[in-house]
Amino acid sequence: MKLRFRQLQAFHAIVEAGTVTGAAEALGISQPGISNLLSQLERQTGFRLFERLHGRLVATPEAELMYREVDTVVRGLDHVTQTVVDLQNKQAGQLQVASQHSMSFGFMPKMIAKFAQSRPDMNISFQSQYSSKIQEWVLSGLFEIGVCELPILYDTLHAYPLHVETRIALPKDNPLAEHAVLTPHLLRDQPFVVMGPDHILQRRLRDAFDSAGVPLQARVHSHLFKNLLGFVKEGMCVALLDRFELEFDHDDRFVTRRFEPEILMDMVVITSATRPLSQVGKEFLQLLLAELQPYKADGTPLTRAT
Repeated sequence: MKLRFRQLQAFHAIVEAGTVTGAAEALGISQPGISNLLSQLERQTGFRLFERLHGRLVATPEAELMYREVDTVVRGLDHVTQTVVDLQNKQAGQLQVASQHSMSFGFMPKMIAKFAQSRPDMNISFQSQYSSKIQEWVLSGLFEIGVCELPILYDTLHAYPLHVETRIALPKDNPLAEHAVLTPHLLRDQPFVVMGPDHILQRRLRDAFDSAGVPLQARVHSHLFKNLLGFVKEGMCVALLDRFELEFDHDDRFVTRRFEPEILMDMVVITSATRPLSQVGKEFLQLLLAELQPYKADGTPLTRAT
């Protein structure tokens, strides 16, 4: 026996509505069409499905048993249909984003919240992690979009390079706050809190001091930009940090000043080159690139590297 879904759908609608008229209105087909589908189903099953009682169709015991199974099938398809409609209307889907730590406390939550406003049913997966791990996640498909630091470690990633200005953060009562621009000579005796020796910002900061013939006073070493700023707030040190860390922390215990020679933070937005983005991913990427554009130090359009 091969039952057609349309027959089961008509049967389900009649049970729900209690009349052929109500079922026809619910399904958007004619009353004769509903009656014909019901007749076909009764012929195939070999038993009567409804009795008429006080102007309404009442399911027989056999029909009630069958309805329990049919209800799961019909409601399941309705759920699938609604999911497709939601996807078409961009209300559902899953957003999978990972970023390095300095963006994870302010910029990315704000971005994701803005994107999710018109998508109340969207599922969101967001993690912050070290840059090498983010590249592994995007490569494996665990996340669709990542923002991390250069260099790119895999040739199967699409990359949108972004070079971001860094600034010196110092306690607000530090006498050097009177200067608009700070140099290695001005910072000669200032204790720094720095990233590990292999981090690109630490290497570039040390190169700047070496070129100026000034010793860099590295007092504290840490591994997260958030930690660096924490030591600055406590008045212990000064630090070189990127704009994402500084602009989304509104604590009044520190101020920022430009540093010369200019040091840039080399970052990149990545997606998989071997796996297409979902519709949600495509739209978030477009918004992300637009929101990141003002952070690009040279002002050129933020586009994919070739």
